[in-house]
Formats: sequence, C-alpha cells, structure tokens
Amino acid sequence: MRADPAFLLHGDSEQLGGGTMLFDTHTHINDEAFDADFPDMLNRAEEAGVTQMVVVGVDRPTIERVFPIIDQHKYIYGAIGWNPEDAIDMTEDDFQLIQRNLTHPGIVALGEIGLDYHWDKSPKSVQHEVFRRQIRLAKKAGLPLIIHNREATEDTWRILKEEHAESIGGVMHCYSDNWDWAQKFIDLNFYISFGGPVTFKNAQLQRDTAAMVPLDRLLIETDCPFLSPQPFRGKRNEPARVRLVAEKVAELKGLSLEEMAKITTENARRCFRIHENG
Repeated sequence: MRADPAFLLHGDSEQLGGGTMLFDTHTHINDEAFDADFPDMLNRAEEAGVTQMVVVGVDRPTIERVFPIIDQHKYIYGAIGWNPEDAIDMTEDDFQLIQRNLTHPGIVALGEIGLDYHWDKSPKSVQHEVFRRQIRLAKKAGLPLIIHNREATEDTWRILKEEHAESIGGVMHCYSDNWDWAQKFIDLNFYISFGGPVTFKNAQLQRDTAAMVPLDRLLIETDCPFLSPQPFRGKRNEPARVRLVAEKVAELKGLSLEEMAKITTENARRCFRIHENG
C-alpha cells in the first residue's frame, strides 16, 4: 500500500485554499462525464484545496479505468468492487478481476459494494451472495470496505455483522439514514460519510445525523459526477465541490472549515490505512 509523505498536488499548502487540505473519499472521476475536461477538473480540485481523493470502480469498464488514473496521480487512490444494482451480471471472471487487482499498491479499499433495493434488476438473494463474497475477499486482502446502501439498511447491517466485517471496517458511503443506525454501523468499525445531499434543503435527516456523528468517525465525499451540492444541485458534480460539503458539516459541528478539513482528512487516511507503512 502506498505511503505518501507529501499530500499536496503541487508545492505547499498555501497554494491550496489557504492551507485547507480536503480529502474526497468517494469519486467516480473514471466516469465518461469527465473525459472532455479531466485536467481542468483536477485543477479546479487543487484550487479548492482537495489534496487527496479516492476513485471508485463499480463494474468491469469503470474498474479498468481506475488504474491509469491512480498510476498517473500519486494523490489519487483507488477502490474496486461490484455494485449491487448489477449483481446479477457479475461473472466469475469479474470476481477474479477484482481479486487479482486488490494487491495493486494504489488500491486502498474494496467497494463500492452492498445492497440496493430501490431498483429491481438484481434479486435480493443474488445481491446478498455477491455482497458476502466481496466482504470475504476484502477480509482476506485486509482492505476496508466502501458500502452502498439504498433502502436496505437492516439487511446491510445484518450481513456486515454476520460476516464479521468489523475486522476490516470501512465507510458507509453517502449516508442517508438516521443516527440510531449510524451508531450501529460505527459499532461495526465503520466511518459515516456525507456528500452533497447534506446541503439540500429537504435533507434535515442527514443534517441531524451529521451533527451527531463523532468527529473521529466522520468523512466527506462528492460521489461525483452525481449528487452535486447546493447551489449546483442537478449539475455535474466534481471533487472541487467537496469543499461545500465540508463547509456545511463544519457549520453543523460548530467548527471552522479548516478544522473540519483537518479532521476528515486524518480520518480518511486512517480509514484507508494510507500511511500505515510510512
């Protein structure tokens, strides 16, 4: 696993938002939505103070697009896994693709994986099987998990508990449930990550939960190109806008942006074990 003693894209922190150093823990910058302006998108992230990020692959095409990015950009880390919506399409070759690439030095997590009951493409039983197999694979590799949960909170928690996922922990990605469930996931050694929806006017539940999550279990993300925060809701999201998420969560916690950036960056590095060898 890579250990980066230098966290910045270029130069010192004064170039990056007056010393603010943000970690976007969940991006899909491997999405075709960024093909036309990839370098400019990274420059905007730098200007916003985003010094590290994770790019996530969720199926064969996006997994394959993770590796050129993390090989060319030292401050971008990778996560690979098979998303639950397409669980029914996962083949043994796909499973082997994930398994053999988990040893790549830039891969810091297995995900995003989990359950999604909003869509009916993949039967629950198939989702459960694919979820369990990938948890076991992550445990064998010693990597944390990135968890996708949509309208499946109880089953997500139950499977994580039954598979003893607390031994590796991970991230509850783009968390949208209540504080009671957040506590249960924290007890299973998971961090709670908030994205653009925490800024939405109708997202009081997320804000209430974010206000309750202990500072040492808090992460921020964009999930770009999706879920752009206010005032950009409905437009393509990008890593630079994780700053808006940080500002909102800092407000909820009564902290400065700089304090929130420091806390969530340290949490992300600890969660993904980026410096355990350095």
